[in-house]
Amino acid sequence: MNLIRYAVLGAAMVAATGSASAMEVGDVIGALPPELQAEYENSSTPVGLPQVPKVAGDGALLWCHSESYQGNPWRVALTNELKRLVQGLVDEGKVSEFKMTDSNGDVGLEISNIRSLIDADCDIITSVPGSPTGLNAVVDAAAEAGIPFVTAASTVSSPNAVNVDSNYYKWGYDMARSLAEAIGGKGNVVMVEGIAGVSIVDQQRQGAQAAFAEYPDVKVVRMVNGNWTPSVTKSVILQTLATNPSPIDGVWTTGSETRVIAEAFAQAGRPVPFVTGSVTGDALGYWKANPDAFKFEGHAVLPQWMGQNLFRVSSRILAGQEPKLSTLMIPIPKVPMSSFDAWYADCMKPDSAEIFPVNPEDPVPSQVMNAYFGSSDLAPGWNYADVPGACN
Repeated sequence: MNLIRYAVLGAAMVAATGSASAMEVGDVIGALPPELQAEYENSSTPVGLPQVPKVAGDGALLWCHSESYQGNPWRVALTNELKRLVQGLVDEGKVSEFKMTDSNGDVGLEISNIRSLIDADCDIITSVPGSPTGLNAVVDAAAEAGIPFVTAASTVSSPNAVNVDSNYYKWGYDMARSLAEAIGGKGNVVMVEGIAGVSIVDQQRQGAQAAFAEYPDVKVVRMVNGNWTPSVTKSVILQTLATNPSPIDGVWTTGSETRVIAEAFAQAGRPVPFVTGSVTGDALGYWKANPDAFKFEGHAVLPQWMGQNLFRVSSRILAGQEPKLSTLMIPIPKVPMSSFDAWYADCMKPDSAEIFPVNPEDPVPSQVMNAYFGSSDLAPGWNYADVPGACN
């Protein structure tokens, strides 16, 4: 346990709040189970002690959601899962309405939308924010109005927010290490990153480079940006293959484009290497159709999972539970190829880009959430057994 490293993580948030020392933040992290402590190692996401307003509403509560973008299937699926879960609370009479706004990538509009939600007397505001710093003033305004603000899939740096996040340095490291092991600790690797300049991309790369440094016989022969977009990823892979005649043993990527990477190698007449990334419906469909030509080492960064985490944390807060930290790091579930049969569903085909698989087991066991809240009371409205299957 490295309390000094945790103290560094907490310093920025503590300086902003003046409410606690960094070492106190380290003490809280150090008391978490070891698997959760590991989620804070080498993370650059600020973390402090929470400043969550107490929900004072009586009767059914108004749940508001500020979306920053709904322009791709992943984001739509996240929102739909959150809507489904909140609707369960509406049906029980605990929530009066799910009120949502969408700013379509416009941070100025997003700020205006959140102000309108504050004026609507929301009891909680959840969000996939479009800026880590641009929303801070309006997040603080929500806190002044007594409204908790909870994020997922992206974070804000205001100490008045609760961020549900994951350690992307660790994810990049874990995938690189798994890939290096899969290729026998030696060989040529291509790294396909997301959008250049995005902080998550930087964290993932740093983690991967740290892991590959442990394998001196693994050589990164090319680093390209696929922008988390299938057409771009396929294009840069084909260009890489055209200019690199030497064998490629592995492709490290953190995106959902594993299927198009495999297709690009097949199209170029090259052996399909091990590919890392996030499991998807089209990748599972490709694997089913080509069981001997798809080799995967990865995890499940899925929209339903993100929506569920956002709901579970927010529902607990509405129920009066207080999180121990302002940033709750959730471990990203690993998906070995040996489990593909359990993840696959008949509706998944190689072109099923809008179908997202569902983890056969709860990817965030209740003991994880319990550790972050110091309570064994489950989130109201939560039961993993009720999660619809991928084909529903």
